[in-house]
Amino acid sequence: MKKKDKIDLINHPSHYTKGIETIEYIQSWSMDYIRGNIIKYVTRSPYKNDSPLQDLEKARWYLEYLIAEIKEKMNAKQK
Repeated sequence: MKKKDKIDLINHPSHYTKGIETIEYIQSWSMDYIRGNIIKYVTRSPYKNDSPLQDLEKARWYLEYLIAEIKEKMNAKQK
């Protein structure tokens, strides 16, 4: 493997660089931390681990957190 062909697991890991880098997509939509993590974990799930389940469960955790946060804000507005 040539030096320039070496996989860069720090700056450009392959599970974040299928086409556009995930961080660039997240920033292009001005997403906050929670939404960005949902996108990150769903996007990389088929590529990073032996099983995509772990990253999908992490994405679900963030999604459930976001849903609870939004429901709480909606309930506070109704009072």
